[in-house]
Amino acid sequence: MNCPIALTLDEVGEWWSLLIIRDALHGLTRFDEFQQSLGISPNSLTRRLNALCDAGLLARHRYQDRPPRDEYLLTDRGKDLQAVIESIAAWGRRHITQRDGAVRLQDTVTGLEAEPVLVDRRTGTAVTPDQFRYVATQAAPPIKLAKMPHA
Repeated sequence: MNCPIALTLDEVGEWWSLLIIRDALHGLTRFDEFQQSLGISPNSLTRRLNALCDAGLLARHRYQDRPPRDEYLLTDRGKDLQAVIESIAAWGRRHITQRDGAVRLQDTVTGLEAEPVLVDRRTGTAVTPDQFRYVATQAAPPIKLAKMPHA
């Protein structure tokens, strides 16, 4: 399947992985910090950190030799997931938690809470079902794409 959504979910779709990336975006870098934040077993966390490093989303850096200790830093590829993570969080605050939650995205200059929206880079127009539609490329399977429904 040559679908960017499916291929992306193959790499980061497992929910523990997204939560690790979320925590890394919040500044966590060490194994014990991730474990404490997530309540995940050490074996599961080790597997997921290794997979995220193998995928190039985190980079392992040794900060102590005796005993050996590593920290996990976001790569540029991992940092690019911030928009995805924040989009999921914004949707969850709007539709699931009714604005509850422990962490907010804040503008470092104004101190105001950010209200993320997906925009087209060329025009600055908010991407909405009313304004944009999907168009099949030659790589698309031979099915007809329906027009996006109006909200």
